[in-house]
Amino acid sequence: MKFGGTSVGDIARIKNVARRVKAEVDRGNQVAVAVSAMSGVTNQLVAYCNEMAPIHDQREYDAVVATGEQVTSGLLAIGLQELGLQARSWAGWQIPIMTDDAHGKARIVDIKGDEIISLMEKGHVAVVAGFQGIAPGNRVSTLGRGGSDTTAVALAAALKADRCDIYTDVDGVYTTDPRIVPAARKLDKVSYEEMLEMASLGAKVLQTRSVEMAMKHHVRVQVLSSFSDAPGTLICDEDEIVEQALVSGIAYSRDEAKITLIGVEDMPGIAAGIFGPLAEANINVDMIVQNTARDNTTDVTFTTPRADLERALKVVKDNMKVPYKSISTDKSVVKISVVGVGMRSHAGVAQIMFKALADRKINIHVISTSEIKVSVLISEEYTELALRALHTSYGLDAA
Repeated sequence: MKFGGTSVGDIARIKNVARRVKAEVDRGNQVAVAVSAMSGVTNQLVAYCNEMAPIHDQREYDAVVATGEQVTSGLLAIGLQELGLQARSWAGWQIPIMTDDAHGKARIVDIKGDEIISLMEKGHVAVVAGFQGIAPGNRVSTLGRGGSDTTAVALAAALKADRCDIYTDVDGVYTTDPRIVPAARKLDKVSYEEMLEMASLGAKVLQTRSVEMAMKHHVRVQVLSSFSDAPGTLICDEDEIVEQALVSGIAYSRDEAKITLIGVEDMPGIAAGIFGPLAEANINVDMIVQNTARDNTTDVTFTTPRADLERALKVVKDNMKVPYKSISTDKSVVKISVVGVGMRSHAGVAQIMFKALADRKINIHVISTSEIKVSVLISEEYTELALRALHTSYGLDAA
């Protein structure tokens, strides 16, 4: 069981979590719990580090920000003991959760869960501080924002758990954002691949790395609400889903910026000349389109995260060896993606999207596709209209 920051936001909510954990134990299950810091705590700890020194030692940063989860795990263990359960808290280094040495965004290398397993078999509840581990050199490490989801899935894999339940402030995975499309439906089941696409395309329910790990280790993940007893959404292998819908969900991301290089000389090596320096600067490029003109020049359009736009422009202007006439940018764009494993066996999925947008006079800037998704870049002002139109066109509206 994993509980996020809002689920453990204060003492009353931690007591509520303790009651939920006890209910699982009472059903005869052996339970391990991964917890986040109380909501707002990690932001405060990060702010302390930045105030002390804007450029600081990442190893000491990890030592500071990892404390938020240790507070929660200790408090929850006390709460469980109050309910008559045998429970103890575990920091990442005590298990240990071994990571690489990329402090601030470390990746889990291995988990030695033998001691936890032996205690769980005796009826103990293990309460694990999420988001943290131990790096080479015996230093505390953290897994990057949202890393508690990754801790939970990795722990479930190491313990060979039947399921990993992730409790959050939403009660499952929806066909799209219900705040924008009131007709959005909660999905009973969604495949790892679909969830991975949705998470990477802007759906904030689960962190992408945690879904990758669940898929790799075949950990069944259930997303539930901490605040209601409504059934959640199960993320599982495709073969557990009896009938695949053509499209399972529609994701959107406002975190996009578009860059167009106009009048680039059309010759071999253009793409390497443009995107090589961006890759070296660790700037992620997503959608790419190239149009060749009659005068032996080409226009190259691509998208980057909005926060990286200025940095990307600087890289292009300072490091590009490819000549071009001019450059234009647009920050008021949004990426909308339809996702579904049913696309593999059906033709015409993209055409439904294009027609729905054309009927509403919405212009498409860029298109990209994969086996189970079609993404388009459109002007941000049309976000709500496009989401509602596509949701209806693919038959996803709640009855």
